[in-house]
Amino acid sequence: MKYANFGDFIAKKRIERKITVRKMAEMLGVSAPFLTDVEKDRRNPFDYEKLVKVADILQLSDEERDLMFDLAGKKRDTVAPDLPDYIMDHDYVSAALRTARDLGAGEEEWNKFVEDLKKREG
Repeated sequence: MKYANFGDFIAKKRIERKITVRKMAEMLGVSAPFLTDVEKDRRNPFDYEKLVKVADILQLSDEERDLMFDLAGKKRDTVAPDLPDYIMDHDYVSAALRTARDLGAGEEEWNKFVEDLKKREG
């Protein structure tokens, strides 16, 4: 399923789980109008801690959680909020990103890199 933005994603997942705006707002510790504004794309996404709580409330899969983080980052015009600490804690990640940028690495190269890493899981 394609989502227009972060708010659209949250709203659709909330509805799929049959959670009312009021109930989810209460679970997050925000007002219902605030949550509605987030879902309508009138406010920025929540901070990292609340996003983790959203993922728990909505019982998101790992893939859905990653998509939620990506959409939150795009809305804020920044990197996904689950990545900065990892990037900052590992200098080689910044070096890899800069090298890829400088060499014009494209989707094909990155997909191969990701697939090679995933082979280590098994």
